[in-house]
Amino acid sequence: MLMPSIFGENLIDDFFDFPFGGYHYGYHNSQKPSDLMKTDIRDEGQNYEITMNLPGVKKEDVKAELQNGYLSISASSKSSRDEKDDKGRYIRRERYSGSCSRSFYVGEQVTQEDIRAKFEDGTLKLQIPKKEEKPVVDEKRYIAIEG
Repeated sequence: MLMPSIFGENLIDDFFDFPFGGYHYGYHNSQKPSDLMKTDIRDEGQNYEITMNLPGVKKEDVKAELQNGYLSISASSKSSRDEKDDKGRYIRRERYSGSCSRSFYVGEQVTQEDIRAKFEDGTLKLQIPKKEEKPVVDEKRYIAIEG
């Protein structure tokens, strides 16, 4: 039997209430770990649209990087919750920070300038153009033979 908590539904909920996953006994005031960075990818003909859920994350804490054909999205969050009684004594002080990331192969022909990104209401939307990979043609090089 779980002990009652003065801060939430039970002590376990308060103790393990982390923003980026981990153990969650109850989901009453937080997102499930599986909801963080949930991603939909839609083929729109000439491009792909990626929609990623980032609940509770601020725009300045989201980074998108393109390197060697891989688009990497990372997000971080920091929070502190200070609660004091009427005499200024701490009742509870909690601090947490976390980060998460996902990577997608978009092809080496796609450049950083080709990608459009918009962050609004905890949702990141990216437009990535489809570009065909140029096939590598093996060029035969002959050695000149004298004589």
